[in-house]
Order: sequence, then structure tokens, then C-alpha cells
Amino acid sequence: MYRRNLPHWHPAGRPLFITWRLAGTYPKKHRSGPAWLWRPEIAGCVLDCLREHAGSRYELHAFVVMPDHVHVLLTPSAEPSVITRAIKGKSSRIANTILQRTGSPFWQDESFDHWIRSRAEFEETRSYIEANPVRAGLVSAPEEWLYSSAAVRSFTG
Repeated sequence: MYRRNLPHWHPAGRPLFITWRLAGTYPKKHRSGPAWLWRPEIAGCVLDCLREHAGSRYELHAFVVMPDHVHVLLTPSAEPSVITRAIKGKSSRIANTILQRTGSPFWQDESFDHWIRSRAEFEETRSYIEANPVRAGLVSAPEEWLYSSAAVRSFTG
């Protein structure tokens, strides 16, 4: 267990639901701030960074890259803070280069995480992640959102 602004408790070998947001954005009610993840080259870079250590640092079960935040469901084999630092660090450097930005944070520093306590919660969380673009009104079916595990599964069968 460690603490920054939010407490983080990660039992070894348990799946984690992790969310992080773009700097300057706020959940639900406010809907303000940047939405750089709409840009295909930036969303694609985040996907590449998610996949880079899948299989070595973590097992990636589900993910979605939304216009202003990312949700992942993974089982870590490395420290979760190392995983998020690697994904957020590399993707922010690439995205800021694309956006021609320097000296400004791309991601909020803090991430939200929750460890999964049961198989039922695992499946509910996977569904929640993959249905996020539908709930946001971006697509009518999860597999239509290109930046998600639902879309990847629909292409690979």
C-alpha cells in the first residue's frame, strides 16, 4: 500500500481497474478541458504504449481510450506505479511532440485504481470499460469504438 492524494492498495496477483485522465479534465459533470485523445495519432500512440509491456509487466484484459481519459483492466506482474508511469510517461512524450507542446503536463499526475475482488466484479468491470463509448454516446455498440479491447476482439474473433 502507498499513498499519494488517493490511497493505493494492490494485493499481489489481483486484477486492477485503473483510470487516468488528461491534465485539465474533470470527470462527468464538468466536461471541460482538452480532448486530445480524439486525434487518431494520439489515441493510437496510447494503444501502442498499453500493448508495449502487455505480457511482460502485466496481463491486459480490457481497455478503452476515450477522448479525455483511459480505462484499463489488468493483472500486474510489476508494481502498478511502474506500469502507469511507463505508459503515461512514454505516451505523454509522444503526444506532446505531436501537439508541439513543451513544459505542460499531458496526463493528470494521479490515477484512480481499484483491485478486483471477484470473478463477477471482473466481468462487470470489463463490460463497464468496453461499454464506456456507448454510454458516452460516441458509438452504438462497444466494438465500433476503435480504441478499445472490444474492437480488437471483434477483428480477431
